[in-house]
Amino acid sequence: MIHFPIFIAAITSLHLTVFVLSSRLIPDPQCNSSDPVTLRSDQMTVIISGYSENRIPLLHSIAAAYSAAPSVSAVVLLWCNPSTSPQTLSELTRNISVDAVLRSPSSSLNYRFYPWEIIKTRGVLICDDDVDPNPRSVSFAFNVWRSDPDQAVGFFARSHAYDVASRTWIYTMERRKYSIILTKFMIINIKHLVRYSCDEQYREARRIVEDMNNCEDILMNFVVAEENQKGPVMVGVKGGGVRDYGDARNDGVVEGLRKVGLSSRKGEHRKRRGECIREFHRVLGRMPLKYSYGKMVSDVGEQGLCEKGGKLVLCDQQDFR
Repeated sequence: MIHFPIFIAAITSLHLTVFVLSSRLIPDPQCNSSDPVTLRSDQMTVIISGYSENRIPLLHSIAAAYSAAPSVSAVVLLWCNPSTSPQTLSELTRNISVDAVLRSPSSSLNYRFYPWEIIKTRGVLICDDDVDPNPRSVSFAFNVWRSDPDQAVGFFARSHAYDVASRTWIYTMERRKYSIILTKFMIINIKHLVRYSCDEQYREARRIVEDMNNCEDILMNFVVAEENQKGPVMVGVKGGGVRDYGDARNDGVVEGLRKVGLSSRKGEHRKRRGECIREFHRVLGRMPLKYSYGKMVSDVGEQGLCEKGGKLVLCDQQDFR
């Protein structure tokens, strides 16, 4: 068992109360996972990772969106900023629509994939505190995941590639293929949390995440692909369905929402993530990432163009023929 100071919040009446268990025992991931028979499969648990106090107002909207989705059993806020005082956290999270607040023992990104005891579902949605979905999008993504619970499912995808000129692995974004689902919104099986946190073969890779303060999502894609030998699944919802406040391409976002994110470091961020891929490949001795080439969509419409009012529009905007 590992002894960590951890703060847990519970719902009391109409507000959230944060209290301290000065030396709560967190199970050492060696690893006591829940019996799969006892875990719910009809809903999932949402783990929102929070760090910046500037994003607390946005968290209210995000948590409410997840709570409203019928596919969600529980919403948990994992607070990862060690400098935030318990009093400040209690005040800032009052009336937020979550079932619990866990204060991470440290700012380590590895704790995003810790198999917390509070998780009582097979499906787990790991997400950022700057991605605001609508409930319909959440449920659609969950239904896609349920069709194959061994896969990783999400709205945001990237890719690894081998650069022939430099003879090295790089991190990139390609239009025709992808191999990495980001933790902006990632649905995975709880067994992959256990594998990530507990399997000795990933010990050195977890240390790389610690040292780089980055790339926990890339490592999880390594873990999932290693087990199922398949690429991830990207989903899409008509009209978007998900707003990403943390994307560096945003213009006019609320001050403080975008610049605190790791991805706001632009070229440096991409370079570091390429280094992570190379290091994971080195310590594991293999490249398990697999490419996927399509996207699951929530709506099937016409692709042909028709004329309406003198303008070309998609034919499904015309009367059905």
